[in-house]
Amino acid sequence: MLLIGDLYNMAADTATTESVVGDAVKEATDQVSIVGQYIQKLTDWCMSKLGSIVVAVIFMVVCFKLVKLLLRILRKSFERSKLDPSVAGFFISAVKIVLNVLIVLTAASIVGFQITSFITILGTAGVTLGLALQGSLSNLAGGLLILILKPFRVGDYIVENNTHCEGTVVSIDIFYTRLITFDNKSVVIPNGNISNTSLVNVTEHDMRRVDIPFSVAYDSDMEKVKRVTIETIKDVDGYLPDEQILFYIDEFADSGINMYVKFYATIEKFFDAKWDAMWKLKKAFDENDIEIPFNQMDVHMK
Repeated sequence: MLLIGDLYNMAADTATTESVVGDAVKEATDQVSIVGQYIQKLTDWCMSKLGSIVVAVIFMVVCFKLVKLLLRILRKSFERSKLDPSVAGFFISAVKIVLNVLIVLTAASIVGFQITSFITILGTAGVTLGLALQGSLSNLAGGLLILILKPFRVGDYIVENNTHCEGTVVSIDIFYTRLITFDNKSVVIPNGNISNTSLVNVTEHDMRRVDIPFSVAYDSDMEKVKRVTIETIKDVDGYLPDEQILFYIDEFADSGINMYVKFYATIEKFFDAKWDAMWKLKKAFDENDIEIPFNQMDVHMK
């Protein structure tokens, strides 16, 4: 009896297996049939659109060649105009991308695709991406403005008034501008910040004025002070002799007479000229008995 039961179970399992295999084969056959139907529909569609497809392919080949010719002409024009290479490269890349997208969309419309909905989806995606990356896009726009308008160039010494950061420009990237400070620190500033605030380009011109304030006692000989000061400035390293030396009284203060001497120095020698002038003025005043007053306090103790 046990043997007969086992044989019955084995027969049942075999029938179940054959049923599963049959269902799998049927499902695979149905999928192959569906794929075949899609292939047949695609083939029929291609045959019906054969003329349009040929026209679209010819259109794309001709337009791509015209785009290459246009880009070559633009590149040569930018080279003759001495436009900054980074600006020229960016514009050429942007023009190439835009024209290629337009060619592909036009070819798709020739074949018969409805591109209106695709353009709508693309526009919506662009708005969403723009909102998500508005900071980066602001930096990108700022970088383009800097490259086009050129408020400063690589090698200029600038002072950014918003953060009071200053240094020598070492690179102008699409998103950031990099500075090296006077004490050799590297500073990275987003281009969006630079383009939306005021800044000072210290080294745009070939010369820079050096302003040195100082004080002398009230009993000083003013003509002697003027003569000694001007003669000392003329011996300063970096002084430009073709420019006028300005010497005047600024204020009658409590302890003495506040004065200014101003002269021009080469941009490379600005700091050297300022430090050298202050050193030599103090030395010249000491040699000519010109007193520099300073605040004093008398303390009486009982």
